[in-house]
Amino acid sequence: MDQSPLSSNEEEDTQRLVDQSARSKETKWYTSARYVLVFMACLGFANVYAMRVNLSVAIVSMVNQTAINQNNTNDDNSTDVCPVPVIQNTTIITPTDGPFDWDEAKQGLVLGSFFYGYVVTQYPGGRLAEHFGAKWIFGIGILVTSVFTILTPIAAKTNFALLITVRIIEGLGEGVTFPVMLALLSKWAPPNERSIMTSLSYGGAALGTILAMPLTGIVCEYLGWEAVFYIFGAVGVLWFVFWCFLVYDSPEGHPRINEDEKIYILSSLDQDPTVGSGERNTTTPSVPWKELLTSGPFYAILVTHVCQSFGYYVLLTELPTYMSNILRFDIKSNALLSAVPYIFAWLISIACPILADILIRREILTRTAARKVFNTIATVGPGLSLIGAAYSGCNYILTIALLTLAVGSNGAIYTGEQSNILDIAPNFAGTIMGITNTISNFTGFLAPQLTGLIINHNETLSSWRLVFFLAAGINILGDVIYVVFGSANEQPWNNPRQLLS
Repeated sequence: MDQSPLSSNEEEDTQRLVDQSARSKETKWYTSARYVLVFMACLGFANVYAMRVNLSVAIVSMVNQTAINQNNTNDDNSTDVCPVPVIQNTTIITPTDGPFDWDEAKQGLVLGSFFYGYVVTQYPGGRLAEHFGAKWIFGIGILVTSVFTILTPIAAKTNFALLITVRIIEGLGEGVTFPVMLALLSKWAPPNERSIMTSLSYGGAALGTILAMPLTGIVCEYLGWEAVFYIFGAVGVLWFVFWCFLVYDSPEGHPRINEDEKIYILSSLDQDPTVGSGERNTTTPSVPWKELLTSGPFYAILVTHVCQSFGYYVLLTELPTYMSNILRFDIKSNALLSAVPYIFAWLISIACPILADILIRREILTRTAARKVFNTIATVGPGLSLIGAAYSGCNYILTIALLTLAVGSNGAIYTGEQSNILDIAPNFAGTIMGITNTISNFTGFLAPQLTGLIINHNETLSSWRLVFFLAAGINILGDVIYVVFGSANEQPWNNPRQLLS
């Protein structure tokens, strides 16, 4: 398609933006205000995911496996059960019993109860961040989760209901984080850096899982399961102190930002950098509900987000249990091996936005095509890997390789539908993420509870095969809908000038 030549004013504006971009890029990454924000966001998500997944590993030490196994109907001599391997270098041993007599259904409730609180604060968090700023909502949300993580051992030893209550409150605190961060990035991320800034920030989730799983196993073995919650909670409180002094709601409000960087960010977002934050029209536009709820690209993001989340939460909450009860790994080896897939996911989450930006910049792919390609990697990839794992049986190496691929390919999701929210409606990114995350995170408690009901005292390969097939089918279905209806074009209803006129 032919393009008309730029006017002299447009050429001057373009050259000014290029010059500002070049000066901004000369700023060292560790003094660049926007990448300090990304670094702290990455650590924040690492903290919240560490506090979320540590129970998935610690529960193996908390549960009295001997009592539970007495109620299981599977036969260790059956061909549908992996044999107990010969112990070599103590890599694979029988798990140590814990104090709690929780069957699979109760374990599913403990793991899933977090999400009862998590879904409640998604939309309010995103909308409040758009109105009042994201810094304190994000920080206090993580602080609440940290404090109640420290209280988890006391609650567990007191009674089951109190433990469930504490987990729900942890979810309430953490629920604001994803939508609030997208609202914060909408103020800080230049369009050409949306993929990398979003992926690096949210990539902390995989990093936290990488660190939490092996450390939880090691701490459980040497210090006891209670220490896990004390340590991770305390780290979260410490993170909050640094967050208070290093991060600000917008470039205009940052007292130490380099002036060239501020001009570059604001100009790239079509804001006048010469206007102070106190003079700027900060009226938050009303959500155009009619247009939003009749938008095909919005529903494409919603559906694939829900479907991808189901498969991801099956793996996130149940992988350590599968490693322990089916593949028969001990708590430390279980934790180390369970972390391997998330190392792959973290690397993928860093590589994909870099590759996407190259493909878009060189016009090999349109932005819409790039979003769909990387979303497919993040959904169909895990689906096919889970189908393979369903048939790999007791082949330990092949099963671990397939589960690593299943979890790892999820890392591309930040370059897919999650960045897509900033493409279609940056002014309502927090609201849209709040809506999609609210609905998708119902799968956070449905996935472990449904898994518990399917297994139900029958820890066999065929039972887990059904779980894997279900997760794979839902993942792939979501991507098909996204590929057909998704778009990276900014939607007309995003324009605040039109909405407020």
